[in-house]
Amino acid sequence: MNIGAYSMNWTKNILVTGGAGFIGSHVVRLLVNKYSDYRIINLDKLTYAGNLNNLTDISVSDQHIFLKDDICDTSRIKQIFDEYQITDVIHLAAESHVDRSIERPMEFVMTNVVGTVNLLQCAKDAWSNDFSKHVFHHVSTDEVYGSLGAEGLFEETTAYDPRSPYSSSKASSDHFVRAFHHTYGLQIKISNCSNNYGSHQFPEKLIPLMINNIVHNKPLPIYGKGDNIRDWLWVEDHANAIDAIFHEGSAGESYNVGGLNEWTNIELVKYLCNTMDTKLGRSKGESEKLITYVVDRAGHDMRYAIDASKLEAELNWKPSLEFEEGLDKTVDWYLANTKWIDQITSGSYKEYYETMYQNK
Repeated sequence: MNIGAYSMNWTKNILVTGGAGFIGSHVVRLLVNKYSDYRIINLDKLTYAGNLNNLTDISVSDQHIFLKDDICDTSRIKQIFDEYQITDVIHLAAESHVDRSIERPMEFVMTNVVGTVNLLQCAKDAWSNDFSKHVFHHVSTDEVYGSLGAEGLFEETTAYDPRSPYSSSKASSDHFVRAFHHTYGLQIKISNCSNNYGSHQFPEKLIPLMINNIVHNKPLPIYGKGDNIRDWLWVEDHANAIDAIFHEGSAGESYNVGGLNEWTNIELVKYLCNTMDTKLGRSKGESEKLITYVVDRAGHDMRYAIDASKLEAELNWKPSLEFEEGLDKTVDWYLANTKWIDQITSGSYKEYYETMYQNK
């Protein structure tokens, strides 16, 4: 089949990197279901957090093409831009877990920095005739801003102050994306989000980790005293924000995406314990007995909180759910999809879990 000619039937051929991951799969699903004239080329390396089972509901769509490839592979990325006539990029592929970055920082440098620059260079080469017709949307994190005290919010103008290898690698990638805009004229957009939660999230992150452990009556590891504060964003709200920024955001601009839901880790876990006790038919307070405090991780930022007023004012976006409602939907999904989580919590995951928590 002549894929180049076939692609002319689509108004856009969007390369979504990391599209088999947690956030990426929600973005791919949204685009496929919302835009019948778009073709989505989903590129994912399928490392531990990438899972094609995240996309079974759209696997037969002719709008969705999956490619198992590495964003660091220059020749392959160039080939993809040419073969599929890529018109735009939504870049989500990243190593994203702070704990893993502390253990293996070079993996984060390669994927988050080198991989991003490779994508930027390939996009620049492919679109050099007219950058104005193309968008490179880079999805980043609020962790690039560092740590907040008791007051204040992260704004788009907040100075970068990353504290971990993960956030440092994402900060570097943000800077390279901006550099390609200012130096070459690439039409870039950046979004920095707060902590996401929802279905299909790999259980190294707090909420699915706790849900899985509560189900199996395993200890609930809490770093330090559990008083670190995070702003929680429902992943489907994040996907809608990415959609809005990609289509309506201004080129060269950054947009913060937050859930307006600040919770300490211990408050969140206790609330989750009570919710799970009710849904599992356990006695109130039973799951709280599983809480176990472990040695705090190195460089643990105290508080993140996003000011998303720019996104609301310019693009009319705001969170659709209160945290308690979103958390209830999330718990219900994991309880109804035990096969999904059982498939990924074996082998290398068990080794990772023992390294991160059980030996501390």
